[in-house]
Amino acid sequence: MSSPPAAAAPRWPLILLRTTATTLAVLALLQVMLAGSFLNGTYESLKDHEGNAMTLATVVLCQLVVAALVRRPGRGPLWPLWTTAVLTVAVVGQIAAGYARSISVHVTLGVLLVSGVLFGLVGAWRLPLPARADHLPEPDGSGRLPRPGGPLEVSK
Repeated sequence: MSSPPAAAAPRWPLILLRTTATTLAVLALLQVMLAGSFLNGTYESLKDHEGNAMTLATVVLCQLVVAALVRRPGRGPLWPLWTTAVLTVAVVGQIAAGYARSISVHVTLGVLLVSGVLFGLVGAWRLPLPARADHLPEPDGSGRLPRPGGPLEVSK
């Protein structure tokens, strides 16, 4: 006697992870551009740099929730959760270093932070989406899933 096939893992947590990871990457690259603009002499960019940092912090907290949803109920891997937790701590440290005007720590942590965000972006898009529930193969009673491509039926 075989057990019934498990329900498909939900797709929406991975789609949300891809969305938040892409948003984080865009915000991180904007942050780099705003910092460069400030260092180039456009001092008004510092206020935008600060505002973008707060937006980035909000999105990384949203991604932390999404990464937990990828793990459960999405039955996905654990790495998005711990990498987003590390990113969250890094963003808080980055903001603290910026307000403390500790430029050497702020720039170094910023480079590492952008690298981590881009690592998370690539990883989120490399995770395969589960099959849709309406596209699951019908069980044939053998307890095994059909092979990809399946056997060809030849009509006579």
